[in-house]
Amino acid sequence: MPQLVDGKWETSDVAASEMKGGAFHREATKFRSWITADGRPGPDGQPGLPAEAGRYRLYVAYICPWASRTLIWRALKGLDDVIPITVVNPILGDDGWTFLEPDGTSREPLYGANFLWQIYTRAAPTYTGKVSVPVLWDAREERIVNNESSEIIRMLNSAFDGLTGNRLDLYPADLAPTIDAWNARIYDDVNNGVYKAGFAKTQAAYEAAFDRLFAALDDLEAHLATHRYIAGEWLTEADFRLFVTLIRFDAAYHGAFKCNLRRIVDYPALSNYLRELYQYPGIAETVNIDHIKTGYYSLRHINPTMIVPKGPALDFGAPHDRGALPGRGIRVREG
Repeated sequence: MPQLVDGKWETSDVAASEMKGGAFHREATKFRSWITADGRPGPDGQPGLPAEAGRYRLYVAYICPWASRTLIWRALKGLDDVIPITVVNPILGDDGWTFLEPDGTSREPLYGANFLWQIYTRAAPTYTGKVSVPVLWDAREERIVNNESSEIIRMLNSAFDGLTGNRLDLYPADLAPTIDAWNARIYDDVNNGVYKAGFAKTQAAYEAAFDRLFAALDDLEAHLATHRYIAGEWLTEADFRLFVTLIRFDAAYHGAFKCNLRRIVDYPALSNYLRELYQYPGIAETVNIDHIKTGYYSLRHINPTMIVPKGPALDFGAPHDRGALPGRGIRVREG
């Protein structure tokens, strides 16, 4: 995959560090500052910045599950007017993520950038590494605050509550151990598991990822047959971290990434659960299936013809049966 090397965009396959023995290993993100209500350091001592309306911007892609996490939190926490977004084009080509319109103009509103890598080099002129979404950008200091989605959603969960009055809490302290345990497996075997299967360079690596993925989906199916949500009666971070992969599965991962033992629609509990989460207020607007299909099927190393399939027919708005299980929605933080 192309990336930046010493601040210069390289289109050759220089990201070999993400492949080890034919297996895909995701490169760690590198910008890890934190936003808190008053600018204090983050939970692990990360440099802190204060929550302010209009100061920060999210760069996202509708194709990307990691970016979709941040769009979901932005919607659930009522941050649409506090943190604006800029959406990149769905096709990830030799120039990486782009902002270009069909007429060649840029829709990036701050600097007129054509490519996301130009945002990275504006923040770090000699940066070396992948250029990924999401990016949480500080428009005042013109730097990347953070590009790790799992940390961005934790910031959005609480840092801006004083500005919006929205106290929904997707990571309640008493449920944190349960959420963290599920997150670990969901990330490794499902969220990243589809990529390990799709990007594998050997049959053995592909089959190992494939087997772990469907073992995890089978376990989640069994769990969700008797539990409304991952952590029980409360809808939490773990659910929406799973959601971003489930919503892409039948449209993209099943075909493009060869994750084709079963579809999500073939799992009764998972498919009903997926529809419930999609129908939760604000969530449908974070999903763009056309971008998802176009983006994944336009990855040349996955699909050399770049032909985007017309199907499958998907109806996430159909009724679901989850109301038969006890559930209380998202908890509201006290205080």
